[in-house]
Amino acid sequence: CEDSIRECVNSLPDRRLDILVSNAGMGMIGPLECQSVKGMQDVFNTNFFGLVRLVKEVLPDMKRRQSGHIVVMSSVMGVQGLLFNDVYAASKFAVEGLCESLAVQAMKFNIKMTLVEPGPVLTEFERKVYEDAQTMDLSGTDEETARIFREIYLPYSRKVFSSLSQSPEEVAEQTFQLIVSKNPPFRHQTNRLYTPMTAMKHADPTGRLPLDAFYRIIFQHDRVFNVSLGFMRLLQRRTKKSKV
Repeated sequence: CEDSIRECVNSLPDRRLDILVSNAGMGMIGPLECQSVKGMQDVFNTNFFGLVRLVKEVLPDMKRRQSGHIVVMSSVMGVQGLLFNDVYAASKFAVEGLCESLAVQAMKFNIKMTLVEPGPVLTEFERKVYEDAQTMDLSGTDEETARIFREIYLPYSRKVFSSLSQSPEEVAEQTFQLIVSKNPPFRHQTNRLYTPMTAMKHADPTGRLPLDAFYRIIFQHDRVFNVSLGFMRLLQRRTKKSKV
């Protein structure tokens, strides 16, 4: 993989690359006990180390020229973890930590960094992850966890995707606007309906607020969950109409 990346960079005229967009990704959902360590390593190798390899190749030249823009496709799950997305969220947390640390150094060399943080996006990537989850071997976990995954998490996820997901074209358009911007933000959430979810984490330094909120919505208040989805769906439609 590193050799392929190096070959691509070396093929550029004068090795010059003004904009790097890192978009490779791999998903994983399900009970942690049912995931193989090899599978977890594959997720990190794609989502985190794939980015590291790319940045290592282009950063030295960007530093020499004191110019460049590194755009990284992250996720709202790089800011806030989600039930049964343990490993995927961990890989995106790693991406966020790497970029947040590196961005300070990049500023010294006039290099811009932007983390794009979508929520659910309706693509074949997402469909494949959830199709695999339907037939996942859950024998490695207890009956209650398997029931929660099958009867609560998967149906809830389908509702969220059918109600609140974005199209890849929407995310691509917002990413393009970030690329052409003279002063792009460091973080950009493409789906503003998820801002309250991530804001809860920063509102309570103890971390209890988002955990308690998600627990109650998922396990105690099914009606609240459905009403909230309906309200958010209405907001999304109004937002789209206002842009037309």
